[in-house]
Amino acid sequence: MKFLVTGALGFLGRHLCKSLEEQGHEVTKVSSKTCNLSKDGALNQFDSIKFDYIFHLAVWVQAGDFPSLHQGDIWLMNQKINTNVLSWWKESQIQAKLIAMGTSCAYAPGADLKEENYLEGLPHSSLFSYAMTKRMLYNGLVSLNKQYGMKYLCFAFSALYGTEYFHKGKQCHFIIDLIRKIAGAKAGGEPPVLWGDGYQKRELLFVTDLVDVMLNLIEHEENKLINVSSGEEHTIRHFAKLICQEVGYDFENVQYDISKYVGAKSKCLNNGLLKSLLPSLAFTPLQEGLEKTISWYIGQDLIKS
Repeated sequence: MKFLVTGALGFLGRHLCKSLEEQGHEVTKVSSKTCNLSKDGALNQFDSIKFDYIFHLAVWVQAGDFPSLHQGDIWLMNQKINTNVLSWWKESQIQAKLIAMGTSCAYAPGADLKEENYLEGLPHSSLFSYAMTKRMLYNGLVSLNKQYGMKYLCFAFSALYGTEYFHKGKQCHFIIDLIRKIAGAKAGGEPPVLWGDGYQKRELLFVTDLVDVMLNLIEHEENKLINVSSGEEHTIRHFAKLICQEVGYDFENVQYDISKYVGAKSKCLNNGLLKSLLPSLAFTPLQEGLEKTISWYIGQDLIKS
């Protein structure tokens, strides 16, 4: 089959493209180095190819406090990117099923984070602009389906982690930041200082687990928003303790800065729909996933980057 993947050089994109190519599919990789999706007509160069699936992973954002500090730019850039991708899909690739990425950030704090509540209430104020562009992307999928019968899937998930997470020059997801700080302290650096008091909770999803879920569902499911989640969350302190144990650093030396940005206090997705679709699904155990990620990270000599 023929696939087009936007954001192909990103963390998720690299793992997805690798899996697709290993399965023998023809993959057209789109990245910011070769195609500026914020420009009208950027994808017209691929009009002659009729794709079976379009994976839209491209997004203009970084982790940490970046979304709260760049709300205007995030809105403008992502609205342009998403509109251009959806317009090209409708004008040139109406036969293709589009697979888009949602986000746990789109859910309102305190709500039951299940799919029917994705557009209900207001997202966390610090993530408002980014979250709303993701809601608008989902609304675009639904609207094009209703008017033209175009087929889609949208997957919502929390923080991804795993190997090949290159973050040079960008703010990284919290778990990679924890690994960087704790491994750096073990190597002789300053004691790690974590943002907040460490009691905010997060869930993690190993990147290849998300790829496997998506590729298991895209052929048989359509026109749905699906949360991809293990249904478990832990405190930042718990993650930090596991990392300390893995690298051999004293957890008691970890420090906290309560003046720093922490975002939502809890963010665990309801996975009832996913479990009904894939009842035998098993995710990578947290300890195993962290061991793989830490081993790769240290092996790449990324501690000081």
